[in-house]
Amino acid sequence: MADVTLSIDGREVKAPAGATVLEAAQQAGLYIPTLCAHPDLKPYGGCRMCITEIERLRGFPTACTTPVTAGMVVKTNTPQLQQLRRNILEFLLTEHPHPCITCHRIELCGPGDICLRHVSVSERCVTCPKNKRCELKEVARYIQLPEMTLPYSYRGLPIENKDPFYDRDYNLCILCGRCVRICDEVVGASALAFTYRGSKALVGTAFGRSLEEAGCIFCGSCIDICPTGSIVERANRWAGLADRQVVTTCPYCGVGCQLRLFIKDDKIQRVKGEPNAPANMGRLCVKGKFGLDFIQSPERLTTPLIKKDGQFVAATWEEALSLIAQKLAPYKGIDQFAAISSAKCTNEENYLMMKFARAVMGTNNVDHCARLCHSSSVTGLGAVFGSAAMTNTNQGMLQSACFLVIGSNTTATHPVIGMKVRQAVKGGAKLIVADPREIPLCRDASIWLRQRPGSDVALLTGLARAIVDQGLEDKAFIAERCEDYEAFKASLAAFDLDTVEKLTGVAKADIAAAARLYATTKPAAILYAMGITQSSHGTDNVMAVANLAMLTGNLGKPGAGVNPLRGQNNVQGSCDMGALPNVYAGYQSVADAALREKHEKAWGVSLPARPGLTLVEMFNAAYEGKIKAIYMMGENPMVSDPDIGHVEEALKKLEFFVCQDIFMNETNQFAHVILPATSFAEKGGTFTNTERRVQLVRPALPALGQARTDWEIICQLAQRLGGQGFDFAGPAQVMEEMARLTPSYGGISHARLEKEGGLQWPCPTADHPGTPILHTERFTRGKGKFTALTYRPPTELPDADYPLVLTTARSYYHYHTGTMTRKVKDLNRIVGEGMVEINPADATKLAIQDGDWVEVTSRRGQARARAAVTGATPPGVITMSFHFAEANANVLTNPALDPQAKIPEFKTCAVKVAKAAVKVPA
Repeated sequence: MADVTLSIDGREVKAPAGATVLEAAQQAGLYIPTLCAHPDLKPYGGCRMCITEIERLRGFPTACTTPVTAGMVVKTNTPQLQQLRRNILEFLLTEHPHPCITCHRIELCGPGDICLRHVSVSERCVTCPKNKRCELKEVARYIQLPEMTLPYSYRGLPIENKDPFYDRDYNLCILCGRCVRICDEVVGASALAFTYRGSKALVGTAFGRSLEEAGCIFCGSCIDICPTGSIVERANRWAGLADRQVVTTCPYCGVGCQLRLFIKDDKIQRVKGEPNAPANMGRLCVKGKFGLDFIQSPERLTTPLIKKDGQFVAATWEEALSLIAQKLAPYKGIDQFAAISSAKCTNEENYLMMKFARAVMGTNNVDHCARLCHSSSVTGLGAVFGSAAMTNTNQGMLQSACFLVIGSNTTATHPVIGMKVRQAVKGGAKLIVADPREIPLCRDASIWLRQRPGSDVALLTGLARAIVDQGLEDKAFIAERCEDYEAFKASLAAFDLDTVEKLTGVAKADIAAAARLYATTKPAAILYAMGITQSSHGTDNVMAVANLAMLTGNLGKPGAGVNPLRGQNNVQGSCDMGALPNVYAGYQSVADAALREKHEKAWGVSLPARPGLTLVEMFNAAYEGKIKAIYMMGENPMVSDPDIGHVEEALKKLEFFVCQDIFMNETNQFAHVILPATSFAEKGGTFTNTERRVQLVRPALPALGQARTDWEIICQLAQRLGGQGFDFAGPAQVMEEMARLTPSYGGISHARLEKEGGLQWPCPTADHPGTPILHTERFTRGKGKFTALTYRPPTELPDADYPLVLTTARSYYHYHTGTMTRKVKDLNRIVGEGMVEINPADATKLAIQDGDWVEVTSRRGQARARAAVTGATPPGVITMSFHFAEANANVLTNPALDPQAKIPEFKTCAVKVAKAAVKVPA
């Protein structure tokens, strides 16, 4: 669309057609005062500060609501406009404390400082937490507001401070509506609203409920967008200004949000999302905004520990590293050693850990927690497309006309992507949700398909059958871009909708309607996560998703695609780096002689050809005495792995076990040596997010105590064991070596990321711009491969002894094994224990009431927790999480593996539930 040329205050300005006058001015670097407008919000025109004079238009149009036209002549700073603005602002300030506005020395003061206007040192500055960063003050300065002439009427409203994280002082509110609008338009929570009308109007919650009761998700968007001090972070309400700022990448989920850390006295004062970062565009969730207290927790590990006579004692680094090298040396080259890497650590650290296992210890026994979440995506998408990653972008979801969300509680596990889905739906996009549980997105859905747990292949292939039966397949895309279609089409004969209805429990009319909606509303995006990957047929589930996208031609286009949402901050990157038993970095097979030779020449060693053990297989081998030593970085399998009773027995049989972490946890208590590592905020490197975007992690704080970065520890240990090529000066050099060996990362460097921001792989050369959308012209493997599938039920079904199905879920307020989030007081205040969700019908049969303590038993173990009676979980099913070790679903879960991806079946196992005979203390 062509630009429009107009004049603003005598200056020629070009702006895109459809832009507002305010946007045109801001793009040209011209200031127009405003209090209600914001780039993230729809035009509003409420505050009237941006009034203008425009030739041939009557009155004083607001710049934020007036679209530009060719030849438009705009004036923004005439004496008449300035006087009108003063009058408007003075009326507004009759109910807003205004000494801070009219005092022209306030910029010299900090919150609570001695007032410089007064002689008496006992008088304090009447200011607020937003002093020196208050937009209201900026506007008052610009329009040169003199002393107030109208009387001031203090509202005397109490400060609302009963909710977690926030203080709300509506005496400072100017009713700009930003907080209400962003909560509705962008976040999708609609927790805030205007209450009352006229002179009594206030921002608040419906019926005066708490923010928790009103559905607030505590993402902090209202705080970040408030132009005054009306809504602020309680923890640093009076902290004043930061002395420095650092932009880095969030350590939580795979969205890869960019954080701006405001630091004072080497402590994080507050956190804000980066507004122009493509991954999150300024949005954060509660964990990114408020969940970083763990960094300086007094529980952090700060010195090496060696177990002596069953007790851990402090040691020097020399003692610890010497002991580890001495103990690990006998296992070099004999495949009795395994390395466990970490999706919480940087790309550089994962690369070094896999290099350590292969080049120093001579084994391919290296894996990490991706085995437990998306190994079926790596296997399935790799086979079908040739590339095992999300095909499209986070921001591109705003271009989607339709979503199929299956196996993903997106607003809880990937909240910022969930916001984008809701924002798109508000803009007219259609949403199909397929989930046994009633997740929050069901409220936004056009169709909700409530399939039985474990019946996903039948449901997805039934959708494909319905599309073909209705003649809605994209014949041209199939013919030009795909192969093996006829065999796939023939396999659909087994999935007539009557059969699929019996297998899934979903009405065939709903399946047909969802198929029609997905196939005819383009572009359509599929979002999925662990609800379908953590299965004994997880690879089949992923291939069924891919079949559906290829069938409708929804690949290689903006707003379309197959989008696996990766669970942890760097689970995509840790896979990319080859922290897997069968591939080097960039998914280069260890069994390929040419690729192996390339790495042997680069590293100067002979490398093993046989793929190693996967994570679950490592613990099975340890239990059998075949694996005798493990070096583990940043993981907690005693909480995260299935059948943790078996994991415990395996750990006890190890001859030597080294753990490297930031906290003591349930697993490293079994270690012989524990090494203290730094958190994400104390080191540099890169993370790769779920959309394949490689982004910098920048050091913001000094290390605590004697803690060292993971990359330094690995290198120091490798050198003590005789490893060559571990003398790196820093993470940037590690990235350089990895990029030389990894074609998809070949053009990525720290220097380039510092200059350009994030880059999406494949990025093969230094002048390549990166690849936002995969498979635009051809698939990585050439043609997309349709897969004929058969339905297989879960390996463990309910019976008379174990009549219920257990499925697992995650909480919005916690992360993985809870090691970090359980150190944050207000996150625990909101969700402080693991619960057993049970349907009211099942609860009635078992005489269980909400809040009762219950015992859940499977063939592997027993867990106790309190019951949450809710219709969100269907009859015959209970739901638990694994964030809380004391009420951990993984005591119960089934370690049965997908035969291809070797991922355990977390999502379905048979259990029985009974009211606890003895009440368990809270």
